[in-house]
Order: sequence, then C-alpha cells, then structure tokens
Amino acid sequence: MTQIEFKKRRKNIMQQIGHGNIGLIPSAHHQMRNRDVDYPFRQDSDFYYLTGFNEADAMAVFIPGRKKGEYILFCREFDKKKQLWEGKHSGLEGAITDYGADDAFPIDDLNDILPNMLEDKHRVYYPMGRDNRLDNQLQNWIKQLRNKSRHYNKAPAELISLDCILHEMRLFKSASEIKLLRKAAKISAQAHIRAMKYCQAGLYEYQVEAEIIHELMQNGLRSVAYSSIVAGGKNACTLHYINNDAKLRKNDLLLIDAGGECDNYAADITRTFPISGKFSPAQKQLYQLVLDIQLAAIKMIKPGISWNAIHKMSIQRMTEGLVELGLLTGKVDKLIKDEKYKAFYMHRLGHWLGMDVHDVGDYKVHDEWRLLEVGMVVTVEPGLYVQADCKKVAAKWRGIGIRIEDDVLVTKDGCEVLSADAPKTITEIETLLQEN
Repeated sequence: MTQIEFKKRRKNIMQQIGHGNIGLIPSAHHQMRNRDVDYPFRQDSDFYYLTGFNEADAMAVFIPGRKKGEYILFCREFDKKKQLWEGKHSGLEGAITDYGADDAFPIDDLNDILPNMLEDKHRVYYPMGRDNRLDNQLQNWIKQLRNKSRHYNKAPAELISLDCILHEMRLFKSASEIKLLRKAAKISAQAHIRAMKYCQAGLYEYQVEAEIIHELMQNGLRSVAYSSIVAGGKNACTLHYINNDAKLRKNDLLLIDAGGECDNYAADITRTFPISGKFSPAQKQLYQLVLDIQLAAIKMIKPGISWNAIHKMSIQRMTEGLVELGLLTGKVDKLIKDEKYKAFYMHRLGHWLGMDVHDVGDYKVHDEWRLLEVGMVVTVEPGLYVQADCKKVAAKWRGIGIRIEDDVLVTKDGCEVLSADAPKTITEIETLLQEN
C-alpha cells in the first residue's frame, strides 16, 4: 500500500468531518500476555487504514483547514536505547517524512497539546465506546476547556462516532486492497492444499494446523487472520471450535477454517474433506448439498442484488435438501417459517471481508438490506451440522459437520472467487487426497 493511497483516504475522511470540526483515532495498545510478555502487536484496523503507521502508543488527529497542517500524528519520540532492545521505530521525524504527517508531537505531551486543538471545534469525531482510555481522556479535555472559559464555551458541543463514516469507506475495496486480499487468499488456498495432502488418520488436529501455519509463513504471511479451526468428526459441529487437540479418525471428515493475513488484509477459507481420502455415501450426500448451495450463491453475486436475497435462497435450498434426505419432515415453506432448518444450518451465508475477517460496514441501510456493489468483498459459507447426539435423524448422519467457504469480490460483471485455488468438488478433493 502506498502513501498516496493513505493520503487519499485521509483527504476523504477530512472532507466528511468538515471545517470547524476535529477527528481523533488512537492506535492499538500493547496487550500483556503474562508478566513482561506481550501478545504479538496488531495495529487497529481503522487507525492503520488512515495512517499506515504500525506502532503502538500513537494518536492520529484530523483538523480540516488547520493552517499548520491538517493531519497530526502523536507518537513515541525516537529513542536510541529503545531501538537497541525493541527495534526500529519512526520517531517524530519519521512520522512526517515516512508517513505523511503534516505535524508530529510526542505522545507523552498529548494531554498538554490536544485540549488546545479541541478549542473552538463544534464536533469531535472519534471511535466512540471502543477505547475506554480515549473516552475518559476526551471527557477530561472537554472539562478542562469548559473550566478554562466559563463565560464563553469553547469546548466541542457534539461527540460523534467516526465509525459510520470510516466503515462505509472501508466497505469498498481499492485496487491496492484487492491485490492484498487476492494474495492472502492465494497463499491461504495453498495452505489448505498442504493440509489436505498432509492429513491422515492418527495425527492430531494441531499437527495439521502446524502445516497450515508453516505454509503461510513460508510464503510471507506472518500472521493468521483468526484462530484456525481444525475440527475432525463431531468437533466440526462446534462452529468456533479452536481446541484443535483431538486425534483424527479414519472414517471422519476434517473441517478446516483458516486463513492468513497479508499486510493486515484477511483471507477466510473453509474446506471439509474425508480423512480416509474418500467420502462415505452419507458424507457425500451432505457435502454435495452444501456445495450445490454454495455454487448457486456465488452464481447470484453481482451488483444490484440484495445480499439477504442470496441468504434466503440458501435457506430454501438447504431446507429442500434436508427434506429430500430425510433429516427434516414436513412442508418446506412451513419448515422455513418455523426455522426448523436452524437445527442444522444456524448461521448466515457469509459476511464482509477486508482488514478484519468479519469486516466493518452496515448490512442494512435505512432498515433495508443493502444491495451488493462493485468493490465489496464477501465470504460465501453455507454449512450443515448434524450433532452427534441428534436422535431425530438416522445414525449415518450424526456427527457430520460440513462448511465450504470462499472469498468473493463483487465485480462490474458479476464476481471473482479469490480463493478458487483451494479444491472443493468431490472429484477434486478425492483425486488430491489419493495422490498421497
């Protein structure tokens, strides 16, 4: 991502904030893991989207029309000793020369300088309610201003969430963002293929997980986008299973939901396949039902269609399939109305994808489901889960969990499946597995 793109985003956000107002957004903080060990640092997505600055202890300030510069960055001063222990950091000079700030100040001086920047501003745009530290600081700064001038209130009169503006921007991906998402998906697909080839009965789920992480890192994706799900057999019926500590059994399916992160942009791919290398008849029937629904959903994706309409199609097709296979009985319309399908398909068809794996952006506008537009990226992930203790169905179906998920870009002509390299048809999967 170039500084030109970050600058363009800042210009956009400042146009929406407007003259006479101010915008604030803090960086992520270091999070302690235990004693003096921190979790690996991951920058706040909103902060990074506007700054490209990948350090903790920073605050970005946007003041449209400010004569001394509209974009101010508070950050750590350069510390030679700190660099020796912790590595390179930008300092105030780097914030300006490398990251395009018009002005930079020490983060330690934030409480002394920022109240003056708030003076005479009408509105403060900031990520309201997401950072308790900033919520409290802002209240204190406004109180200072009110106490400073009791006869003439120079403090901002309104506090407004920045999310509604910023998250709408993030919903539509630029060419640079799509390039990163495409790379994340391609490498993540390779990781899924590696896991399929490596998998065999007797291994533990975490050993397969290790192969995924190995492939991601070997190809430059240093972080997973979320905790990987490697779920054998009935574990796949726990939607967010992350223990990954069970031994794999020959006659089970293995569901893997995993993706890497490329420069803060996520991939999110799920594949389900037989550990033995060949689907049983029951597994094949359920798998083909899920695959048919997923392919039908992807085929519907294009500008102008309601995302919810695609989800409703998946419910219709799933319910029809469950009745045909005997897992549900009754009339399809009544089963849908009574939400009986939710015993087997309890989540929605997908979600936005971007810097966050469950990315930001409203699904409804003015209480209406929004229509898909060019530049949006969604996951398409129908699933079918039959709990091991579900006595209402035949024994052959029990303990089977299947999800198939791809990352899909909405284009002017329809869509592009970014994760298409990961095999998903029954023939493709069985052929790959039997090559081992």
